[in-house]
Amino acid sequence: MKSTVVGSFPSEESSPSSFKDKLSSALGSYDPFKKAIKDSVIAQLDAGVDIVSDGQVRGDMVSIFTKYIPGMKLEDGNTVVVSKIRRPTQEISVKDLKYAGSVVKDYYNGKIPEGKGIKGIITGPTTIIHSSRIQSFYKNKEDAIIDLAHSLKFEVDAIAKKANPVYIQVDEPFLSTGMVDMKVAKEAIDILHENLEVPLAMHVCGTLNEAFKDLANFNVDILDMEFAGNDVNLDVLEKNADLVKNKKIGFGCVDSSVNEVDDISDIDDLVSKAVDIVGKDNLLLDPDCGLRRAPKDVAFEKLRLMNQIKDKYS
Repeated sequence: MKSTVVGSFPSEESSPSSFKDKLSSALGSYDPFKKAIKDSVIAQLDAGVDIVSDGQVRGDMVSIFTKYIPGMKLEDGNTVVVSKIRRPTQEISVKDLKYAGSVVKDYYNGKIPEGKGIKGIITGPTTIIHSSRIQSFYKNKEDAIIDLAHSLKFEVDAIAKKANPVYIQVDEPFLSTGMVDMKVAKEAIDILHENLEVPLAMHVCGTLNEAFKDLANFNVDILDMEFAGNDVNLDVLEKNADLVKNKKIGFGCVDSSVNEVDDISDIDDLVSKAVDIVGKDNLLLDPDCGLRRAPKDVAFEKLRLMNQIKDKYS
């Protein structure tokens, strides 16, 4: 059994303090988020997380990608589709992931243990389009989703080739809403997964009783869902465990919707039930969703307790 995070971790921009940083700021090269990435990675590692994120410190899950994709623009913080969606103008998250990877390597004194490391995370094309407004060019969301999948494929391949991830996660929270064409959403994931040489995960939060059978057929290696804050999903998993026997389950076992530390007995009980359903070797423990809204000490303690339970099965 391994542990991971869904992605975000509480962080803040830093201001230049040293002479070197102030000089970099004057030259326009100072990165106010670099320290936040390092702090997020170290906090995850100190809490016992095996597969960490870069903390997703640079912004919300949609605009962090769409501001680099031609055909999409930001208006008052919201994404608008204004023309045909094309490939990104640059690699979006690779630099941060490579830096996060170097922090992990330093943490382990130059040699990262097997099964540990970083993962790349992108927001999925269906969720991005359903979170955006189509102003022109596209007559329907479905065509925009497919074009965006082809655009994001460049980012997925760049992460796989340059950042040395354990795996790549696609965040698709909209797939539980009943608002999307699941056939098109599945086709978009197929595009992202094509010829990918590392495992692909898909994170879907929300109540999954209506969507689970469709999600089980998506071409992903890991299906990540929330269970701590949504007791319906555990029953859904138990009733449909045979549909995902060829996948690992990302098992949300701490509640990211409340900014209080979970009761360790609740985590233990939830994980025990999951082990009975799918087996410990098929589980990746993580929070239900990202922890960006939690105070740092609460986020850390949630992860620490989660890993304390994980260690019981390792």
